This record gives sequence, structure tokens and C-alpha cells, in this order.
Amino acid sequence: MTFKKDFLWGGATAANQCEGGFSEGSRGLANVDLVPSGEDRSAIIKGELKHLAFDDAHRYPAKVGVDFYHHWEADLALFAEMGFKTFRLSIAWTRIFPKGDELTPNEAGLAYYEAIFKQCKAYGIEPLVTITHFDCPVHLIETYGGWRNRKMITFYERLVRVLFTRYNGLVRYWLTFNEINMILHAPFLGAGIVFDTDENKTQVKYTAAHHELVASALATKIAKEINPDFQIGCMLAAGQYYPDSANPLDVQEAADKNRESFFFSDVQVRGYYPSYALKKQEREGIVVPFEPGDTALLRDNTVDFVSISYYQSRVAKAEQSSDTAYVAGNLFASVKNPYLPTSQWGWQIDPQGLRITLNSLWDRYQKPLFIVENGLGAKDKLLADGTVEDNYRIDYLSAHIKAMKEAVELDGVNLIGYTTWGCIDLVSASSGQMSKRYGFVYVDLDDAGKGTLDRYRKKSFYWYKAVIASNGEIV
Repeated sequence: MTFKKDFLWGGATAANQCEGGFSEGSRGLANVDLVPSGEDRSAIIKGELKHLAFDDAHRYPAKVGVDFYHHWEADLALFAEMGFKTFRLSIAWTRIFPKGDELTPNEAGLAYYEAIFKQCKAYGIEPLVTITHFDCPVHLIETYGGWRNRKMITFYERLVRVLFTRYNGLVRYWLTFNEINMILHAPFLGAGIVFDTDENKTQVKYTAAHHELVASALATKIAKEINPDFQIGCMLAAGQYYPDSANPLDVQEAADKNRESFFFSDVQVRGYYPSYALKKQEREGIVVPFEPGDTALLRDNTVDFVSISYYQSRVAKAEQSSDTAYVAGNLFASVKNPYLPTSQWGWQIDPQGLRITLNSLWDRYQKPLFIVENGLGAKDKLLADGTVEDNYRIDYLSAHIKAMKEAVELDGVNLIGYTTWGCIDLVSASSGQMSKRYGFVYVDLDDAGKGTLDRYRKKSFYWYKAVIASNGEIV
């Protein structure tokens, strides 16, 4: 077989996109609660529009998500029916520390996740826990300015100590920050950043990035002190940049764009700021706020594995013009690749790019890789008999699984697991829509928040069950 017998097949979610129950169990208010659907969503995500309280002019889909908060037992049963070996979910920081800077955690939140992890274990499902998936308490944004403030490291340290201690024996695999490189593209989501007028945005983003990188290394250190068997991973929004042409300027532009993302994982995996990043920061006048001990902390506490989201490859072009065509993507656009088809939301589909991306990461780091997001957002139609004929999703996932098999079989990539994005339908992070569906399980909820929340198995549900049962031999 291509994959080892302990290969971790499963699915992935995020608390802010599926959990709901935003005011229950003494939970506090988080940045992700306040990201509305509609035309203001992008500006808020980018930190360009300050929006730190609910109003009547917007709809906030994260308030309900798909109500996993009240449906988790039934949803886990569906995942177990598919044969999941792992389930990726995230912690809502404000369930554990409602304001973020308290000294004592919220027991109701701790008990909630403990029950989930215990049920996962009962099903033989290994939890894969993202500590921070675009999640920052609003109090920390209002009081400290989010991750631009070094005090955030202390609050994050307090969070991880509680999690690692309380769930020792229940959770082995941890991710410190979801898609950490998204700080550069969605700083409000990635770091709780709201920009001031005339502020040097690049300086703020790299200051916040440094604080998160230090916090990630500190979390790794604490994890190994509590349980040396903990496996700590970084998480990157991945997708190789191709040059638009053989023009050397395009090739260099693609290399620069790839490095922009690799910077984060380079620090987390190698343990130091790469020379290209230091030179770039020097040229742009960016001052990285190193403090005594940071260098040693980063060097001595690198991650055990590298996890990625992969939805598409991208294209880089050095000299763009009004004639340059673009396509949508995971929170930011790319130059169009004329050789690739697109999804209903304009994202280009490139299974071969997954193999290319995996090889790029494996060649660079020589550490185990874990695909923790990959999926197709599409409009599904629930038929009268309660089924969904989503052959397009099966085709998409099948092609990507075949590509990752080639990366393992033909290239020798060490791949330890694969979790599809949105194993159950959830709110889209990029658009805030429910109609952009990813799951194997259909949730009866529309873009206006109306529906029964009833769950239905799609055709892909049974297909993925067979994939897992065959350990990827049947795709």
C-alpha cells in the first residue's frame, strides 16, 4: 500500500465556522464572531475597517455556524461512521479565557472540549487540535491591540499551559496557529489587527508575526515539558507559485512570492530568520522586535511536522498591466493560469500542484507533512430523498488524493495524514456563505441563516468511507 497503516485519514473544521453557541457556556466575544457576511467582510478581515461590536446592519454567520456546539455528538457519530482516523477541530480561545487575560480558565469551556475529545477516543478517532484558528478575544484587541503587542505571548502561554495539562492523554497532535502566513493577507483574522490611520501596515504585520512565531516556539517548549510525546505542528496556507512565463523576471517573482509564505515555516521548522527575510526587512525598514531569549527560543523549539492547507496553485508575474487576468483564491487573488479550470467560486483547480507543493516542502524541510485542509467549495442540491449527488466533489478529492499518492510513491514524500476541509458543511471563511459547501454531510442552512440544521449524508460520504477503509487504494 502507498500509505502506512497508521495514516491519519479524516476531516477538518474550525470553531468559528461550525461551532456557534457564541454566548453559551460563559464564552467571551472573539474577532471571528464579528466578521459579517456581505460587502464589509473583506475590509474587516483585512483590518481596514474597525468593527468590534455587533450591530443591526450586518449578519454574523459565526454566531450559529452549523451549531456544532449542540450537535457534536451526532456529528462525531457521522465521522465515526465514515471511519475517520483523525478529526481536526479548533479551540475557541474565548471558551477557555472569555476575555483572554484572566488568570483562571473557564471550566465550562474546558469541560465542553474534554467531552468531545473523550468521545473521539471512544470512536478511535485521534483529535488534531488547532490552538488558534483565526481566533482572538475582542478584549485583547481593544485593550492591547491584538498580536502587535508582545503581552499577547503571555496570554497565549497561559492558554496553551491549560490546554496541554487538561488534555494530556486525550490529544497528541497540536497545531499552534492556523495558516500563520495569512497575517500578511487577513491581519484581523490572523492576528486581531485593526490598523490605525497612516500606520505602517507592513511593520505592524511583521511585528505581530514575530510575536506569534515566538509564541509558537514557546508553546512547543511547554508541550514537550508536559508530555514529550506531544506532536506539535506549524500550519501554512500553501500552494506553489508558478512563474507566468520563462521570463527570468517572472521566475524571480515566483521565487519571491513562495518565500513570502515560506518565511513563517522556515522560522518554525529551521529555528531562525532566513537571510532572504532579514534582507527584505532591512530594505523595507522593518524592525523586528527581537528581545533577549527570542533567538534561542526559536532555535531550540522547532516543530515536529509541517501541516498545510492546499486549495490551488498560484501564478506570479513581474510586470502586471491592465490586461492581466486574475482569479479568486483563499482570501487573496492570483494571476490566472490559462491551463487550469476553476470552481464555481473562481478558484483554480490543480491536483498536480498539490504534488508539486508537497515536494517543495519536503525538499525544503525533510520533516513529516500533513495535509490538514483540501476541498472543493460548491453549490449542492438536496434532493427530495435526502441525498446529494456531489460527483464533482468526489472527482476533485479523488484527483488530489491521486496526486498525493504520487508524491509518496514516486517522490518519497513523508506524508502522515490527510483531512479534507469541511467534512461537514460550514460557513465559508472567505465569503461567509453557507451555499459554498465543502462537506460530506449536508447541513440544512442557507445564506440567510434559515433552515432546520438537519444533517444529510451526501454521495461523497460513502465514497470517502470506502477511501478510508481501503487506506487510499480505492479512490
